Amino acid sequence: MKRSALFGAAVFAAALAALAPTAAHAAAPTGKYVALGDSYAAGAGVPGQSAGLCLRSDHNYGHLVAATIGSSAYTDVTCSAAKVNALTSPQYDAFIKVNDPQLDAVDSATKLVTLGIGGNDLGTSDLGIADVIATCIAGAVVNPLGTPCHDHYGHGYWNWSDWAWEYGDDTLVDRIDAAAPQLADALQRIHAKAPDAKVVVVGYPSVLPQDASTCFGKQPITTGDVAYLRTVLLKLNSTLADTSAANGATYVDTTAVTAGHDVCSADRWIEGALPGSPAVPFHPNALGEQAMAKAVLNALR
Repeated sequence: MKRSALFGAAVFAAALAALAPTAAHAAAPTGKYVALGDSYAAGAGVPGQSAGLCLRSDHNYGHLVAATIGSSAYTDVTCSAAKVNALTSPQYDAFIKVNDPQLDAVDSATKLVTLGIGGNDLGTSDLGIADVIATCIAGAVVNPLGTPCHDHYGHGYWNWSDWAWEYGDDTLVDRIDAAAPQLADALQRIHAKAPDAKVVVVGYPSVLPQDASTCFGKQPITTGDVAYLRTVLLKLNSTLADTSAANGATYVDTTAVTAGHDVCSADRWIEGALPGSPAVPFHPNALGEQAMAKAVLNALR
């Protein structure tokens, strides 16, 4: 066996050992398990990678959960850049098909479904949320002390009475609201295809800190926009939670369990623009995927 394979096996074993105390008290489904979702669910950039442009890791939280609960059959169809419509339609990247409709993997034998999706609906291109990040970084170059990202996506106007900018509707919030009915429909389809399955919607981790000032000079996004984007992510998670509750799914919060390990932390579980551990920028590394797996396992108790 090659040294890299041995190393990968050792890392995987260590990850499972870290999850074992949680799993020991779990009453989790052990039948067919299907993992759905985007790059956060896929573990984009975390070794070892497969599935081409989907950037699917064999150390993502789905794999860790499946191994811990002893699932009899595990299917991972997660794919980077997936939007909510990728659950019911093929996913394309620059006119190249990269993934079949993810719900095709769900059937009547399925006993557990995890789903982590919604972030890429903030963007308008095939790159999803990367559009938003690029816009925020570009804005910081020309306005490093302001809130260029907020100014771009917020529907602002000058209030002459208060002599200040005010913001009404927000483009990113509008996109979250637009995706919610699609997610609700997808959850209902999952229930119809797999009536005996437990359906778990996994929220997004603490990508950005509660105290935006801790990011000053550490990431190519202004301090003001760090605070703004954190608010957007909290809105996304609250929408995922509400939609889950209204459609018979269990929502798993991963913000609390990853707090203090954001892109500006010295102990990162979410990598920043220049990753220090293998991961796509602004995505969970192996430790982040482990933390998300623990949160899912706790929900399966």
